[in-house]
Amino acid sequence: MPADDEGATIMVKLDDLLHERRMTLTELAERVGLTLANLSILKTGKAKAIRFTTLAAICRELECQPGDLLSFQAGKEG
Repeated sequence: MPADDEGATIMVKLDDLLHERRMTLTELAERVGLTLANLSILKTGKAKAIRFTTLAAICRELECQPGDLLSFQAGKEG
């Protein structure tokens, strides 16, 4: 990661979307074919990457766009 991006993070808003759709993490995991553990890693923001196929499956089931699920938070300039 270039020094300019230090401290920048991608925020995952999966918890908010699940709450809005009244869906559990377990239900989403079953619908998209992921383990609950892997989906939990994504939900807590600990994931380092996400496959486009996974992103597409989540968006399909939550009826959302990738931008509804992910947001960019710039790092602090120092």
